[in-house]
Amino acid sequence: MRVADGLNAALRGALGRDLHTYLLGEDLLDPYGGAFKISKGLSTDFPTQVLSTPISEGAVVGVAGGLALAGDVAIVEIMFGDFITLGFDQLVNFASKSVSMYGSRIPMRMIVRCPSGGGRGYGPTHSQSLMKHFIGVPGLSLYELSPFHDLAAVFTEMLELAEPCVFFEDKVLYTRRMFDVPAPFDYELRDRVAHISCDGTPDCVVIAPGGMAYRTLAAIRRLLVEDEITCELLVPSRLYPFEVAVPEVGAVFVVEESTGGGTWGAEVAHRIHTRQWATLRRPVTLVHSRDSVIPAAMHLERDVLLGEDAIHAAIKGALA
Repeated sequence: MRVADGLNAALRGALGRDLHTYLLGEDLLDPYGGAFKISKGLSTDFPTQVLSTPISEGAVVGVAGGLALAGDVAIVEIMFGDFITLGFDQLVNFASKSVSMYGSRIPMRMIVRCPSGGGRGYGPTHSQSLMKHFIGVPGLSLYELSPFHDLAAVFTEMLELAEPCVFFEDKVLYTRRMFDVPAPFDYELRDRVAHISCDGTPDCVVIAPGGMAYRTLAAIRRLLVEDEITCELLVPSRLYPFEVAVPEVGAVFVVEESTGGGTWGAEVAHRIHTRQWATLRRPVTLVHSRDSVIPAAMHLERDVLLGEDAIHAAIKGALA
């Protein structure tokens, strides 16, 4: 199953389980089915639950917050994750606050889906990874699409939290196959975190969200074959709050596509430093994209965005 098909199935399951679940967004109705076709077929099968909206991310997120506050379930598709900035006020100042500001906890079951990341030549305003701007908001959880997690289970988990969730979906994953782990690595899901490793004690642990997983896998495979450096890759589904048990090793790397400065990786590093400083040989190393807007020209985009070569060089250089 492709990742896009897995997402479609997860949405179909959510809509089918509860008639008070609504999917909102721009151009979702068939035959178009959304900009990336994730919603294909859903408006045909659930005509009263799939709602195509005007081009106003602030309005869409606001309506979703109202539905959630009234007890319904709202799932929003932002056409490009970059545009979530237009819904920032509704998400941060209304929806997340509504969980706890009325004197008792109010269930707010809403998910905002954000197709994110570069690699397709879409340019500066359609290629960003904006996770860092939502870190640390009380009542708001952040998730990222992972090809190594059961997507129906992830959607169920987000809804059971009963608080707003932002679900970042790296666009380059949509055409990949689910659970596609290359040799010689083994895959295991422990405490909702995908652990990908080969035999033996690892020299380091690399933490990467789903969108960076395959680039990181390619890099650590080269490290194994060319340099005899073994790495264990951890791919969490929930980015924030970050609650991952990291194996006690001497070196930890956090890989992300965001630009540096106030990032998810910095939050992860802080938590690991606090818990495991005694066993670390060096500070947690952050590996991220260049401090730049993202060019539309593919050869320039590759120079800016974090790729396999840069990950390989960062790990090898630190462990040398």
